[in-house]
Order: sequence, then C-alpha cells, then structure tokens
Amino acid sequence: MTEKLIDQTCEGFVSLLASKAPVPGGGGAAALVGALGTALCSMAGNLTLGRKKYAAVEPDIHALLEKGEKIKNRLLELVDADAAAFEPLSRAYSIPRDDPSRETVLEEATKKACAAPMEMLEQCVLAVELLEEMLKKGSVMLVSDVGCGALCCKAAMECAALNIYVNTKTLKNRVVAEALEHKTDELLKEYCARSAAVAAAVTAQLRGK
Repeated sequence: MTEKLIDQTCEGFVSLLASKAPVPGGGGAAALVGALGTALCSMAGNLTLGRKKYAAVEPDIHALLEKGEKIKNRLLELVDADAAAFEPLSRAYSIPRDDPSRETVLEEATKKACAAPMEMLEQCVLAVELLEEMLKKGSVMLVSDVGCGALCCKAAMECAALNIYVNTKTLKNRVVAEALEHKTDELLKEYCARSAAVAAAVTAQLRGK
C-alpha cells in the first residue's frame, strides 16, 4: 500500500472501507471518527475567535485550538498506523501451525496490534477534555457542533476498545492482556460518561430543559 489511507478522498476511503481490502477496518474508522470529533471542537473554537462577547476567553480558545490540532493530526496518523500493524499480524497467522516460531511471532504481532487502538483511545480522551472546556467557553451558537464532537469521540473510543479486545482475547500472556483490558475499561468508564454528559448538556441547552 503506497498511498496513505488518509490521503484518500472521503469517497475513496469509504469505498475502500466497504471493499474486500483488509485495511482500513474498524481501527482506521475509529481513528477517523475521533479526528472528526476533534475537528468539530476546533470548528467551534475558530468560530468563537474574534467575537467581542468572548474576548475574555480568547487566550483559552487559542490554547484549545493548538491542543486540538495536535490530537486531530495524531488520530489521522493512527489510521495508517493501525493498517500498518495489520500486515505483520496477518503474516503471523499464515505461518504453518507446525512451525515452532509461529506462537512467538503471533504473540508479538498481536501485542503490537493493540498499540494503535490504545493510542486512539488515549487521544480521544484528550479530545473529550477539550470539548468539555469548549462547551463552557465557546460560542453558544456552536454548541450543537460541540455535542456532535463529543458523540463522535465517544463512538471512536468504543470502537477503539473493540479493536483492543479482539487482540487481547488471543494473547497467551494473560498478565499483559488483562493490563490492557483494565486500562481500556477504566478509560471507557470515565470518558464515555463524560462525552455523553457533554452531549446531554448540549441537548438540554438546545431544547430549553
């Protein structure tokens, strides 16, 4: 695969996702959705800047935008990082079962395949924190975008978690597997609730409740 997945057009990426091609898959989709959620946070910030009503928080908005740009860019990089990790894992599964190296190679490739979705989860956690602050400080005209960003990040976190669990399920080293699963469980528990709370606050604000 010479062309980066993130260099595809939107239509091209979705068509590739729907095809028989092994990548992108759920992990790449999770990273992209997380990047979209983060971008919505930045959209709200950029449309807040320059408004007299929000002059007092402008330095804070600039800081949020700087952080958001880094998170968004890293999530986009993780689309291709996740795809790159799939190839050695696929090769490991194709090693004959009577090959004495198979189990070691497969175990190592499986552990490495957990790295990209775990980082997706961690980056989305950071994005949720930005969205929480943007909800408080950004323009009230952009709250629906903040809410949509929070829900995108929530979906991305849940999808990234599934891509961790599908790999930890087959790890022979259960200490490593359980540590990864515990970290995933804890982040999901806290940050899915926090992202849902942002969306709920937006809904209440929009509906006057």
